[in-house]
Amino acid sequence: MEYKVNDTKLIASAFILLANQIWRGEDYDMKHTQTALSRTMNITAYDNKLLVGCLRILTDGYFFGTITELLVLPEYQKQGVGSKLLELAKENTPTMLYFGAQPGVEAFYEKNGCQKSLQSYMIDKAKER
Repeated sequence: MEYKVNDTKLIASAFILLANQIWRGEDYDMKHTQTALSRTMNITAYDNKLLVGCLRILTDGYFFGTITELLVLPEYQKQGVGSKLLELAKENTPTMLYFGAQPGVEAFYEKNGCQKSLQSYMIDKAKER
């Protein structure tokens, strides 16, 4: 397994292929996805040349950072890939990180040393295409 911190060569097509295997039904736009990837610190896991995991950090570099998502292909889950991505995030983030967790995966984050913090809320906005 090869891990890359701040993977600036991550391409939208590889990310979309990964995301679609985890979040079925999303209609990702290639151009907008590439722009989004260019605005985050991307920590990736590759098995040979196949992207099998990705953690993205959005940060202002001083006050605040958030993990926008932690994705691992289902067949690579429970093999330490997500834990390694999270460890690399902790080691390389310039700020403390806040993030929300999908229901049912709280134990994963707690096992990896994350502390329960603020309640999560969202303001939904329709995506413009």
